[in-house]
Amino acid sequence: MFHQSGGCCDGSAPMCFLRGEFRVGAQDVLLGLIAGDVPVWIGAAQFDYWRHTQVIIDVVPGRGAGMSLESPEGLRFLVRSRLFTESESALLEAAGEPARGG
Repeated sequence: MFHQSGGCCDGSAPMCFLRGEFRVGAQDVLLGLIAGDVPVWIGAAQFDYWRHTQVIIDVVPGRGAGMSLESPEGLRFLVRSRLFTESESALLEAAGEPARGG
């Protein structure tokens, strides 16, 4: 699973954990799934800032975050984003609020 918080340092990078090794709470928002079954969560405060963007998790060379699974691999996860189009925003609004943890 991935979790994106709004903290500084390691908290500003998407963190990757084995399923069950990070407990999501009621303030975490489910952004979606990668590869069909890997959940991507984001803290509610951060979601409010990014709710108008598509979040893209990329892999780049570098030192990963200390607690994230990629840290010893010489790679790190990086978030990129783009603004939703008007039609994408309309579809998301029609779908309602995303699921929350807890």
